[in-house]
Amino acid sequence: MSQELLNVIDKMQGSPVLVIGDMIADIYLGCTISRISREAPVLVLEQGNERVVAGGAANVVNNAATLGGRVFSAGIVGDDTGAQGLKDILHGRGVDTSAMLTDEKHATISKTRVIAGGRTTVSQQIVRIDKEWREPLDDEILSELSENLVKILPEVRGVVLSDYGSGTVNEKIRKQILNYCREHNIPSIVDSRYDVLSFKGVDYVKQNDAEAGAAVGYDLDSKEDIIRAGRELLEKMEAKGILITLGEEGMMLFEADGAIHEIPVSDKSEVFDVSGAGDTCVATMILALAAGVEPAEAAKLSNIAAGIAVRKLGTAVVTADELRNTVKKNF
Repeated sequence: MSQELLNVIDKMQGSPVLVIGDMIADIYLGCTISRISREAPVLVLEQGNERVVAGGAANVVNNAATLGGRVFSAGIVGDDTGAQGLKDILHGRGVDTSAMLTDEKHATISKTRVIAGGRTTVSQQIVRIDKEWREPLDDEILSELSENLVKILPEVRGVVLSDYGSGTVNEKIRKQILNYCREHNIPSIVDSRYDVLSFKGVDYVKQNDAEAGAAVGYDLDSKEDIIRAGRELLEKMEAKGILITLGEEGMMLFEADGAIHEIPVSDKSEVFDVSGAGDTCVATMILALAAGVEPAEAAKLSNIAAGIAVRKLGTAVVTADELRNTVKKNF
């Protein structure tokens, strides 16, 4: 199996893919505890370093790039430091960000984590401040995004729709992409946190067990429940495959021909942080599918890549070399 998986990694290199969705800036503010405020019983913090990390769809982009893909990123950001931080990260990976449009009416979606500690104490997260879009995007900016897609889609061999519920991938954009992919036999995959059923007609669907349970309307408390849900989603989505991630139980891939693939976790060593592991999974899956790899092999490799991601702190990326080394060591 080792050589087969290594061959898949080689095929992934240079695969041209598009990732479109809700671009999120994960911002970390490093602070030092100074004193207790006189104004209220709260800490006064001295701000130190500020770090921007790619989150949401931008994390899928980042992972696809570090895994060796030729990546096009499409989405909408504000005119702010979060947007600039995301663009700097992705430019550094060689990503084409020409379709990452700036909307001055909307700040970049962000999750700001304030991390603080004393000089002799361990730093920890004090508070998280989220910045979400409360107003819908204007038709003008979405039309511009659609026009950019007309130029990009002929360049790619795989598409990820990364939906975190903020409205970047609206109905018009969704239909445009899925219709094009079907007409040109380009594999597509969706990872939608809240509304996966609206992506009917996509080729592949990635959901964790909680998301899949919400989509079918019942909890996935047993293997029988998972199988039932996988089959229901295949039918409802008219998809070629449904990939349900199951945490420490691995993954299950359901294919339209009736095949069910149970994929156990590749490494049961300590899990540090599950943040972003699903993004790593999706990025690996689309690169392999874009390279013409069979879905079951693509899913096996995505499981291994996600296993590397969960052993890293915070939203992290996985490189092609890390993936190769893990396959050589464990398979």
